Amino acid sequence: ENKHEEKVQNPNREEDKTKAEMGSKTWADLAGEMKMFLWNPEERTCLGRTAKSWGLILLFYFIFYTCLAGMFAFCMYVMLLTLSPYTPTYRDRVSPPGVMIRPYLNGFTIAFNISQPSTWQPYVDSMHHFLAAYDDKVQEEKNIECVSGQYFIQGGNESEEKKACQFKRSLLQNCSGIEDPTFGYSKGQPCIGEAARPWHCISYKPGCLLFLQIIGYRPGAGVPVSVDCKVQKGNESNLRSVDFYPGNGTFDLMYYPYYGKMTHVNYTSPLVAMHFTDVKKNYLVPIQCSLNGKGIINDVNSDRFLGRIIFTLSIGK
Repeated sequence: ENKHEEKVQNPNREEDKTKAEMGSKTWADLAGEMKMFLWNPEERTCLGRTAKSWGLILLFYFIFYTCLAGMFAFCMYVMLLTLSPYTPTYRDRVSPPGVMIRPYLNGFTIAFNISQPSTWQPYVDSMHHFLAAYDDKVQEEKNIECVSGQYFIQGGNESEEKKACQFKRSLLQNCSGIEDPTFGYSKGQPCIGEAARPWHCISYKPGCLLFLQIIGYRPGAGVPVSVDCKVQKGNESNLRSVDFYPGNGTFDLMYYPYYGKMTHVNYTSPLVAMHFTDVKKNYLVPIQCSLNGKGIINDVNSDRFLGRIIFTLSIGK
């Protein structure tokens, strides 16, 4: 009775006694207990489990995760059955073509001084590198001659390799880099390229313009898409002359439609080169080059690449 009364009066005494006993254990005692937990030779348990217990739990998790992996693989397989490796299923976000320029080195400002070759040589090197795939010999070896003015539609199974039309570098004439290896930069008359994609590059000094690649796209509803350039803001006389190559500044229909890189392996985008032969010197001239044709959208202010491209020319003496 006295012990019971003492326990009631001091309910924490037993707990304190247990803590005291634990605190009195040596490192050897703790190591022995840990060793016993890792392997108990009397009960033949490892980490508190017998071999049978470990086998059952490992078998459970093996079956569980195998089922999960199987379900994931099955879902991926069913999803891939609905997709084509050759044509995107959903293309609503890229129906109108976008535009890009070449060369593209340091943003959308092309600035150089005529008297300082080091300022325009990077643009020249970039153009030569870009146009290497358009060398006449390369195009003659890989691609075929097509009928101008009509779409080059190829039937057959979508997995069959498609033929590509030749686009020779020499078609860019003064902006081809053949007769003038500096693409006009040494004279202050740069070529810049523009393309629509299937990726197209309009080679105009100092660069070329590229359209977004769109599989199956047929631009202009049977009428070639053309390009024009003007001063975006400011005095229009700052840009007095622009020449386009090929001659009429259009993307020939024979380069469409594009069938994708898996089957249209040798495809090279058609280009339009813009040769800025008379631009105001020592002045920042903002220029907008736009695509024109049926189905082309080029007046969305929130998107500077949709059907147009805006860049700045700064040519010093």
